[in-house]
Amino acid sequence: MTVPPLKGIIAYPVTPFAADTGRLDLTALRRVTDALVETGSHGVAPLGSTGESAYLSEAEWDAACETALHTVAGRVPTLVGVAHWSTETTVRRARLAERCGATAIMMLPLAYWKLTPAELERHFATVAAATDLPMMLYNNPATSGVDLSPETVVALAEKIPNLTMVKESSGEVWRFRAIRELSGGSLSVYNGNNPVALEAFRSGAAGWCTAAPGLLPRWCLELYAAVQHGEHRRADELLAAMLPFLRFIVAQGLPRAIKAGLVLQSRHAGPPRPPLLPLPAEETERLQELLELLGSHPLLENAATGAAGVAS
Repeated sequence: MTVPPLKGIIAYPVTPFAADTGRLDLTALRRVTDALVETGSHGVAPLGSTGESAYLSEAEWDAACETALHTVAGRVPTLVGVAHWSTETTVRRARLAERCGATAIMMLPLAYWKLTPAELERHFATVAAATDLPMMLYNNPATSGVDLSPETVVALAEKIPNLTMVKESSGEVWRFRAIRELSGGSLSVYNGNNPVALEAFRSGAAGWCTAAPGLLPRWCLELYAAVQHGEHRRADELLAAMLPFLRFIVAQGLPRAIKAGLVLQSRHAGPPRPPLLPLPAEETERLQELLELLGSHPLLENAATGAAGVAS
């Protein structure tokens, strides 16, 4: 069994933009990234879908990568999303992430044209060979249009030595156990589907990759602590209380929802970048209700993590 380089709560930071100019706001990026570390996240994963990576120029991507990694400064492991349509650009991003001190890289199989199995293998293998970093394969058929089955993932890992992790976001919990069993435990599996977080941990997931700590870090940490301590009833209660919030942020779109929540918490990170629009007023009111409910919830009393002073 391998020892994964990341485990626990792995938080996605948003990528802030200035409200007046729309330009990348590196000062705000330092602030939101530092907050994820300071409030207890076990890892930070910049430049994924929550970070609006698809809407950044390459110069902006480079600046955001360098800023986020230098802000974390090795305090926790980091996982950088390097996915791009082209192999050449993905390789360039992976090498930059390595130079800036990333712990690992993550790849989503982006493709305008549907890629053949041979093309997928060449793409992943080429990027993996470009650095010495461990690589996480990201399966999210809802956004990428490509569904990497457990059998496909394991077959790729057998040919690509530093492909050691899989982020599974299909929501199909059986895949966590299948990947682990088919790989003989050589692949560490991570959950990227918020509502199945607890089932994923119970099926052997090493971590939960989520945007939720951007607004509710303590709830995520409490859930993980309950799992680690074998407190099954408490874990069930925590997830049940969180589910309306978790479903809301996914349904509304993570960049919109998290950035709206940051405004409600007086921690502005600017608007999402067009074509995305800010969260509408009615949905923002609903988000405020959810945050207020969880902020004063009795389940956080006598918390197992003992994280005094940490935002809920």
